Amino acid sequence: MTFSRRSFVATFGTTALSLPVLLADSGEKVKQVSGQFVCMINKKHFDKVQTPVIVEGRTYYACCDMCVRQLNDDPSSRKDVDPVSGKPVDKATAAVGVDKEGNVYFFENPDNLKKFRVPVKAEKTATP
Repeated sequence: MTFSRRSFVATFGTTALSLPVLLADSGEKVKQVSGQFVCMINKKHFDKVQTPVIVEGRTYYACCDMCVRQLNDDPSSRKDVDPVSGKPVDKATAAVGVDKEGNVYFFENPDNLKKFRVPVKAEKTATP
């Protein structure tokens, strides 16, 4: 079988373009958790219920006094972006997912949480 340079470039280009899609699909799933076990400022999951912070009738959670103050004083800290849809979400009503490292993600609905895969981190290589 003989390949011309043009067919090799066309084939290689198509493969290279699909690689990010394959990597995105290969990441781990997140587990849905209750928001009460999450610091919504640090976006970390804990084994115990965090401090509830009620703002405008909605309940958020914080791990410390500094995070409580931020949730009370900074409206933008109560919002995040759904990594699947790219839409803004209110952390008090979001579906909350956690990865194996305890990192938290906020979704506009449970379906988006189920679709999401944690991005695969590139391995660092040592430089001489």
